[in-house]
Amino acid sequence: MMENEKQYASKHYAYYPKGDFPVYLAYGFRPILLLLAPYIVISIILWSLAFSGYINLSFISNLLNWHMYEMIFGLGIAGIIAFFLTGVPEMFPESVPIIGTRLVYIVGLWSASRVSFWFMDFLGVYLVAILNISLTIWIIALVIKPVFADVNKRHISLAFTLVAILIIQTMFFLSVANIITIDAHSILILSLGAFIVLILLALRRINMEAINELLEQENIDETFYSRPPRYNLAIFCVLFYTAVEFLYPNNSILAYLALACMASILGILNDFVLKDNNILLKPFIIYLMSIVVMTALGYGFLGFDYLNEKINALNHFRHFLTTGTFGLVFFIVMIIISTIHTGRKIFTNNWLHLGVFLIIISTFIRSFIPFYEEYTIPAYIISSILWSIPFIIYMKIFYPFLLSSRADGIKG
Repeated sequence: MMENEKQYASKHYAYYPKGDFPVYLAYGFRPILLLLAPYIVISIILWSLAFSGYINLSFISNLLNWHMYEMIFGLGIAGIIAFFLTGVPEMFPESVPIIGTRLVYIVGLWSASRVSFWFMDFLGVYLVAILNISLTIWIIALVIKPVFADVNKRHISLAFTLVAILIIQTMFFLSVANIITIDAHSILILSLGAFIVLILLALRRINMEAINELLEQENIDETFYSRPPRYNLAIFCVLFYTAVEFLYPNNSILAYLALACMASILGILNDFVLKDNNILLKPFIIYLMSIVVMTALGYGFLGFDYLNEKINALNHFRHFLTTGTFGLVFFIVMIIISTIHTGRKIFTNNWLHLGVFLIIISTFIRSFIPFYEEYTIPAYIISSILWSIPFIIYMKIFYPFLLSSRADGIKG
């Protein structure tokens, strides 16, 4: 690593606690990513086999709600933990990184939350709700102090989005407990919109860090900027669409709101056009652009469905946002974090190309099932297997990084 890069990294770790800690507890992203990759693989394979009738998960009474909650909140909260426990010391350099025993407690509570949700029929909704909701509250508590201590409140939108996710998560458990009459499925769809907003907010920051790191590596004398107005327009459209879909699910205006989401999200692609250098064909740039394109396609196909009543494939097309956006975000961001924050340079290879390609292919297979319904079961199984392979690739390549000290000698 170049000398100025070392100084940049050291700034983030200026308040690193003293003492010796196991490598896997040396920073927030390490244990979470070590657990998350296999959990993704296990969850999606079990879901596809259970849905297809090859296995019987009899201890789960509502298989669809279990699948949706785990894919949205189970994975989403893990992503939040990895992003914020890694990003807060970077966004607010005076913050003390969460490591060691404190990190064990957080990861342990995430693990307990996952296990408890699988066995909610035996443990009861209230215990499961307490475990899951308390974890979200804990993360918000860790984030909210530095956010509001910042004079400029530069990252306050992240805190507000986390609070919104907490409220929606609480609504879900209240619905499952029959305390409120709102359908749990509708609440989970609402939560997807909230997580898409969080992804857009996080992506703006991740793109800045990753692409500028890449530009510096390749000695390109230009700075990449994620333009806030473009992201803000996309976020506004997603929020508007999500609210209307939740409150008025059959309103005809949803078609045009979905198309507005698509157009505004595609507008983010303009950020990748630099003034003096063409970076559009660089592999890692294509990775990041694919997240934007897949998200835009998701809303575009939702709008298409509303305009074509004969298709009625909303829940299938929504997989552009789950299988597609979520899959790409987790895979690519896990790569970025596991590389930059272990003191290494961003790289690509054919295995990573394959991972991105398989997530995209699995998304199309899963989303277009309405056009070949007679092959529904094989499509589910094939798309799930293809979607899981990138995370197996991730484990093979990046586990050695996660289980070894930073390559540049800096703690963390």
